[in-house]
Amino acid sequence: MNWLALALLVIGGVFLAISSIGLLRLPDFYTRAHAVGKAETLGSMLVLIGLAVHNGADLTSLKILLILAIIFITNPTATHALMRSAFRSGVAIWKNNDAADK
Repeated sequence: MNWLALALLVIGGVFLAISSIGLLRLPDFYTRAHAVGKAETLGSMLVLIGLAVHNGADLTSLKILLILAIIFITNPTATHALMRSAFRSGVAIWKNNDAADK
């Protein structure tokens, strides 16, 4: 069980790192929000599952799984709401002008 928990924690950490890199490297709000919304949700879920597996069948694991369910519902919903509100507010979409010149 410890190896499975460790693997889940490491893979979750990798997804969280990818989320951070996407936030720093991508060009506009919409692509950043997409990268963070997807990778951060999966990364945090894998970390929480790894913690629940490491802890074993216990009340604490049940609480961790409840937090996981809340994250599963709220993260994608919040990302969608933020992107929709940005679009309605007129936040510009990034356009690659270099490709249009060729």
